[in-house]
Amino acid sequence: MPGSRSKIKTVKGLSTLRQLWRWEGKTVVFTNGVFDILHSGHVHLLEKAKSLGDVLIVGLNEDDSVRRLGKGPDRPINAFPDRATVLAALSCVDVVIGFPEDTPLELIEKLRPDVLVKGGDYKKSGVAGRQYAGKVVIVPFKHGYSTTSLVAKVRRQAVK
Repeated sequence: MPGSRSKIKTVKGLSTLRQLWRWEGKTVVFTNGVFDILHSGHVHLLEKAKSLGDVLIVGLNEDDSVRRLGKGPDRPINAFPDRATVLAALSCVDVVIGFPEDTPLELIEKLRPDVLVKGGDYKKSGVAGRQYAGKVVIVPFKHGYSTTSLVAKVRRQAVK
C-alpha cells in the first residue's frame, strides 16, 4: 500500500506541508487518539472531523504513550505501525503522525490547526492544545462503541 504509507509523516515533513496548506488557504483539522482496534465510533469521529475542513491530520499515540495512559497491561493490541497503516488507508484521513508524549500538546503547538476535534468524553476546557487551535469542536460519541468494551467482550467470549 504505497499510497497509504505516504500519508504517514514525520514532524519535519508535516511542518512543511502545514506551511503549504496555510499558504493555499486550506482549513486544517487535527484530531488524535489511540485507535487501537478501529471501530464504527472511530470512523464516525474521523468522518465528522474531515467534514470540518480541507485536510485531516490524525495524531496517533505511540505504543509507550498508550501504555502510560492506563488502557491496560496488554494495550495497545496493535503496534503503532499497524495502527498508523489502518488509519492511513481511510479516505477521510489525509495525514497520520505519531507522538510519544501522553498528549499531543507539542504537536498541536507546532501545527496550529484551524480546527481541533475531540470525542464527546471531553469538555472544550480540557482539550490539550486548545490554545493553539483556531477553534475546538467536540463530536458527540456514537454510543456503544469503545475499544475497551470490545476487548472486554472478546475476553468474555474466550472464557466461554
